[in-house]
Amino acid sequence: MKTKAALLHGPGENWEVDEIELGDPVAGEVQVRLAASGLCHSDEHLRTGASPSTFYPVVGGHEGAGVVTKVGPEVTGLQEGDHVVLAFIPGCGTCRPCARGMQNLCDAGAGLLTGRAISDGTYRTTYRGEPVVSMCLLGTFAPYVTVNQASVIKIEDDIPLDKAALLGCGVSTGWGSATEIGGTRAGDTVVVVGIGGVGINSVQGAAAAGARYVVAVDPVEFKRQKALELGATHAFASMEEAAGVVSELTWGQNANTVILTIGDTTGEHLQPAVSMTAKGGQVVVTGMGHHAQIDAKLSLFELTLLQKRVQGAIFGGVSPRTQIPRLLELYRHGTLKLDELVTNTYRLEEINTGYQDLLDGKNLRGVVVYDEADY
Repeated sequence: MKTKAALLHGPGENWEVDEIELGDPVAGEVQVRLAASGLCHSDEHLRTGASPSTFYPVVGGHEGAGVVTKVGPEVTGLQEGDHVVLAFIPGCGTCRPCARGMQNLCDAGAGLLTGRAISDGTYRTTYRGEPVVSMCLLGTFAPYVTVNQASVIKIEDDIPLDKAALLGCGVSTGWGSATEIGGTRAGDTVVVVGIGGVGINSVQGAAAAGARYVVAVDPVEFKRQKALELGATHAFASMEEAAGVVSELTWGQNANTVILTIGDTTGEHLQPAVSMTAKGGQVVVTGMGHHAQIDAKLSLFELTLLQKRVQGAIFGGVSPRTQIPRLLELYRHGTLKLDELVTNTYRLEEINTGYQDLLDGKNLRGVVVYDEADY
């Protein structure tokens, strides 16, 4: 079929909406009509070149939800009409990480930026007859996608799809960074640095886990205010401003966990975070940096003698098939706020405006919403 998509033709260029060709599902695949796609900073990394792509053009987008419209052979547990969330990390269920309960590190994720379909290694999306890379093998900046069942999580029909879409990346990643990788316990002090579509959910997760103090750090006043509304006890414009208060609140012990969810994380952010961490505490690095950056400022003296840890995190350290249904239950019960995360919605043709709003600090999460005109 032919459909439209937001394409990136090279690093530093803007998104361009144009017609693409989308193949039918082969063995193990389904086609999904999307209701919405979140605008995540990871796609901005593609645009700037901070994240590499095998080649261009790229169909962006890796956070979406919709309805299954076609089912290929050998698909199990999915049928036409099912409501689904697309997870940016596939879970094959059979590789060694999956077998060990680490589906967020599934071996099938090795091809996320290649565009090659999990099923057969070919390309399901083409542009003017040539292959196209689909971001995270999804490409949700298009109203229709053909994806492998390993990336598809069936959900119940009562959840609004434009809110469920946020579970495919930002909400699950942020929440798990506080509760799973972060291991927040009742009475803990947690600092979240960077209050965007991921960090705001680390705030929610830490608060729900019973943290006594949840300290949000962001230079944008609007985001600090939203953090206070969604679970933070304190908010500051910088780590420097927060450090003294965190020490005072904890009687000099500092934070059990500091979570870095900055959109453009660099090595310069590590040491201030480590210094704000308690003895035996940890810094969780969730925000992405430039793929070529290998330099980090870090006191090894402090790291060793105070037994601190620096821990990476992807998808919050938990399986999409476990986390997404669990979080949707918390949404039903009012513990997890989703509606409040969507600051602005956009048509696909407004995607560059949406990303400029992200860069200008105007959104917790911007969302592209599809309607009948797009199908």
